[in-house]
Amino acid sequence: MKMVNWMNFEEKMLHKTERVEAILNGYLPAVSGYQSRVLQAMNYSVTAGGKRLRPILMAESAALFTEADKISEEALSLFMAALEMIHNYSLVHDDLPAMDNDEYRRGRKTTHVVYGEGMAVLAGDGLLNYAFETAAQAFDTAQTVEEYRRIALAMQILGRKAGVYGMIGGQCADLEAEKLGDEVSEEMLLYIHEHKTAALIQAAMMIGAVLAGALPEEVDRLEKCAYDIGIAFQIQDDILDVTSSLEVLGKQAGSDEKNHKLTYVSMHGLDESKKQVEKLSREAIGILTAFPRRNEFLEKLVEQLIYREK
Repeated sequence: MKMVNWMNFEEKMLHKTERVEAILNGYLPAVSGYQSRVLQAMNYSVTAGGKRLRPILMAESAALFTEADKISEEALSLFMAALEMIHNYSLVHDDLPAMDNDEYRRGRKTTHVVYGEGMAVLAGDGLLNYAFETAAQAFDTAQTVEEYRRIALAMQILGRKAGVYGMIGGQCADLEAEKLGDEVSEEMLLYIHEHKTAALIQAAMMIGAVLAGALPEEVDRLEKCAYDIGIAFQIQDDILDVTSSLEVLGKQAGSDEKNHKLTYVSMHGLDESKKQVEKLSREAIGILTAFPRRNEFLEKLVEQLIYREK
């Protein structure tokens, strides 16, 4: 299988990340009025950097099914920004003392440390609502009934994967699992990973495909691909929490052990966890290479999850 070389991939990744940053900056709310403080907190969390993995996955998934000039760039950009806002709202809430109680995120103080717990809660709420305000603007870009239908389906996917049957459901199970300790089953642990982590990756890839006019069965295949990616990504995150450092990771390592959280690593050990990351990543790449249109950058992006260090 022909793959792009690492240097070429890294250059492309940088370019695509910069594009996402520009898109986000274009849709972030202006800071003004009596709500200025919460707007500052919202923008603080979003502009803290990060891999911007989900918006990139959305754009690259769309490219699997259509040329760039055959899809509404504005509609795609609106959903890319909306999904990243939802991802960041989840991080703001995850970092709260009532959740993971983390003081660092992406190398700097977390939102609740800078703005206080109450304002951090509001910032997360604000980002979630503003995400749907942003995505809904895509309806204004539709020029045909088919485009309206695609955008409506994309909105449904975004809502479900971010909601109680998606990410929030995973967060709920994660909190419940803390009470169970070592009694947490592997089935429950995988449920948490699927919904807390994989759900937004599924949203990214499914929405990109839907907006590009993919067939329902093609969207289903990408949903399975994104499941593999999400589980692998979370297991790798658990591995890094054990093996990395604040300087490399951008947040305190060892938080899972500190919070007595059962992880795939604590359940199966480092070696087996690394094997599972590689297995899932290979499965995901296999799904991608089966599509008629190849996207070598997307394949490499999935592959590098095995080797990421932060």
